[in-house]
Amino acid sequence: MKDNIISAVTEAIEKSPERKFRESVDLAINLKDVDLSIPKNRINEEIILPKGRGKEVKVAIFASGETALKGKECADLVIPPEEIDKLGEDKRKARKLANQYDFFLAEAPLMARIGKVLGIILGPRGKMPKPIPPGRDPCPMVNNLKKTVRVRSKDKRTFHVPVGTKDMKPEDIADNIEEVIKRIESKLERGIQNIDSVYVKTTMGPAVKIKLR
Repeated sequence: MKDNIISAVTEAIEKSPERKFRESVDLAINLKDVDLSIPKNRINEEIILPKGRGKEVKVAIFASGETALKGKECADLVIPPEEIDKLGEDKRKARKLANQYDFFLAEAPLMARIGKVLGIILGPRGKMPKPIPPGRDPCPMVNNLKKTVRVRSKDKRTFHVPVGTKDMKPEDIADNIEEVIKRIESKLERGIQNIDSVYVKTTMGPAVKIKLR
């Protein structure tokens, strides 16, 4: 399958006209014979791409003390605990924060408070923080998240996943695609038999079908 993926990625990139911005490369995955009206059948995964996203991914941390100091070395934003209630009072600012950052981490003791105050903002976006265990250096978690994509089918049989950028090597994008397909297969009752089709495309380019079989 790897050769088929590389071939499709190469074709998608070659058929994409030059743009004045760096285009993303995305997968469109179509499922079949899966009842997505049942929540447990839906895809809701975070997948670490082996070759990275190819673009900036912003991570914010709710933390204080030593964790905050370490977090400043790797995260894009460190939010002190006293800001949580202020964000809860300023919903506009909280929504802006939620939209500006891709992932959130938080010291474990802050999780309940964040859920109570900001859950209504972060929850529907799938951005509730991941807990940082006590005494743990947050930087390895941040670095993994910067290579992570969130895959959510919701109740639709077709969903999209970013797998890189147009300026990445086709082979690297193919490695990312393989990882995504492998993970999604593992979450489907009949594996690859529940995948109807997969297409790859750049932001503005035509879609190219990947031969899975």
